[in-house]
Amino acid sequence: MDTIRNRAKDRFPMVLLTLLSIVQALALEFLWDHTRHRTEIFEISVVALLGWLQIAASLYVIILIWLMYAGMLMRFRWTPTVSDSIWPFFVGLIQFLMIEIMGAEKLALWIIVLALIYGTTNFINHRAMKRARIDPANREFFDRFLPATLRDFAPQITVVTALILAGSWIWFSGHSGWFAICTLVGSLIGLGYETYRAARYWNISMGNG
Repeated sequence: MDTIRNRAKDRFPMVLLTLLSIVQALALEFLWDHTRHRTEIFEISVVALLGWLQIAASLYVIILIWLMYAGMLMRFRWTPTVSDSIWPFFVGLIQFLMIEIMGAEKLALWIIVLALIYGTTNFINHRAMKRARIDPANREFFDRFLPATLRDFAPQITVVTALILAGSWIWFSGHSGWFAICTLVGSLIGLGYETYRAARYWNISMGNG
């Protein structure tokens, strides 16, 4: 049984990264195709600004998901489960939905979907890290940190809650304008924070932190 488990641990990163690279490439192609067919974003208006902020956030999400998975799979080993191979499809579907509904007319729903993908990716990352912690092969990294508590996820919970509330307010009020612009800028700041965290833990894993 140990032989089968070790074989799965050794082959799982390559299998999952191959699958994820296909999903992310499709999402990137879909984003490009959607962008070049949106004529309103090439005008000088609030709608155009909202459009470009949505495009920037969508691109950032695609990059960040790749960064999250690549960082996990290159640094850590854990015993994979069937759900580990299913989650990338779910994440891909959310990304495709997020790109499909881009536009000022569905901005409220788009913001809520962004909150969903932000929360989902953090859940996937935490779930994988919990199982990686119990594998002796990862002790060099995890011995430096206490297990994460709810308090450690306060920034992520704050971002998800703020996005849901903002999206709900836009939905029921029917107003967007500068409030929506501030919401999208805030989401980019939140995504930037996640990139900073990923880079920080990568550097620590490589002995540079």
